[in-house]
Amino acid sequence: MATHEREPNDAPSLDSELTPREIVAALDRYIIGQEDAKRAVAVALRNRTRRRHIPEDLQDEVIPKNILMIGPTGVGKTEIARRLANLARAPFIKVEATKFTEVGYVGRDVESMVRDLADAAYRMVEQEQMKRVRPEAERLAHERLVDLVSGGPPGAQAPWGLGADSQPSSPEAIAAEHQRQQRQREQYEKVRNYTRARLEAGELEEQEIEVEVEDSHTQNLQIFSPTGMEEMGFNMQEMLGNLFPTQTTTRRVTVAEARELLIEQEAQKLIDTQGIASEALERAQQGGIIFIDELDKIAGREANYGPEVSREGVQRDILPIIEGSTVQTKYGPVNTQHVLFICAGAFHVTKPSDLIPELQGRLPIRVELDSLSEDEFRRILVEPENSLVRQYTELLATEGVQVTFSDEALDQVAQIAQEVNDRAENIGARRLYTLMERLLEELSFEAPEISGQTVTIDADYVARQLADLASDDDLSRYML
Repeated sequence: MATHEREPNDAPSLDSELTPREIVAALDRYIIGQEDAKRAVAVALRNRTRRRHIPEDLQDEVIPKNILMIGPTGVGKTEIARRLANLARAPFIKVEATKFTEVGYVGRDVESMVRDLADAAYRMVEQEQMKRVRPEAERLAHERLVDLVSGGPPGAQAPWGLGADSQPSSPEAIAAEHQRQQRQREQYEKVRNYTRARLEAGELEEQEIEVEVEDSHTQNLQIFSPTGMEEMGFNMQEMLGNLFPTQTTTRRVTVAEARELLIEQEAQKLIDTQGIASEALERAQQGGIIFIDELDKIAGREANYGPEVSREGVQRDILPIIEGSTVQTKYGPVNTQHVLFICAGAFHVTKPSDLIPELQGRLPIRVELDSLSEDEFRRILVEPENSLVRQYTELLATEGVQVTFSDEALDQVAQIAQEVNDRAENIGARRLYTLMERLLEELSFEAPEISGQTVTIDADYVARQLADLASDDDLSRYML
């Protein structure tokens, strides 16, 4: 272990974090091609770690180098950003620029993307905390489960020395009462130990018991409020919920179901919600990633008849968010100065220079993603860890059907994908989803009836299933 002091912000050491080369290698496991884009995001991610190790007086001066990805749909823009967030264990959200309108008009406020990021960060930290306290929650839940199945402890007894007529009893009566209660406690302990042994052996999993769960009056209350009111730190659901006392309702469930309910209840008692909110804000500010898609759809300047509120107006509103501003959330204020923004768009109708100059300056790193070739379609089918061939093979294996693909079949699917993309709209790798679904539609339908068989997908099989669609321009136009 290193002997030097940890950074004031408790930053991880550089040696413990992925290098740019390792980040690219990790992305290669899921994304084929697009080396320039992978290198750009890898450097951006590594620079965030480097920033936390430079002198404190410079840390606030080093801002993220936001990225603009330019390329057609289906070439991996969103997947690169999503996988990057997973590698960084960072809060991540994806938004579409077309969902926003200028402030003052009906539509989503651009600040909502920051509030969504804070929500994502809170859920991430909460899940980590729940996982951390789960062993203790399981122990406490097990004790409660033993009490529930055993019937609970003996009922409260009248105070020693008081008889039925509330008159002092004799010493002999007090001693007899003491012995009786002692025998009850000993008997109850025997029942608990026997119940505990049966629970640990899994003999009572299907037995039904009654469990009390919290039930709030406002759980099903629909809140109608001005857009963004709850998001700006005013949680209407919680405010109204505090007006009503928390009540419990009794549910009759199996022991197995009750165990999970009790574990969740105990875990909620063990976690620190204030601590979670504080850590979530820190993660959102220092490590958050916001992916803004469809940026090309809001590219454009003011028309002659006035501003387009879903175009240049949105660009003006997004500008301070990317530049660095403070947004109020229900967990506290979030400063976006060090949030990494990855923007993307096809820009086949417009071009990046159509964005307002100020926004262009906030996206200094620009990466062009290439259209996919037939060879890359072929690799996408088999090389990624979540490849389509593997997905369909595992799905059909659940029905007892073993599916194998010949090399010629895969070559033909890739060729058809390329041809259809050339003739119709180029939707990139998404074309493979439609082709594979159509290719295996008949087999998926008949799978339960041919369990135990092995099916080989060869070139002839592909020709029978896809040739008519690949050759018909009218049909291929509707293949999404």
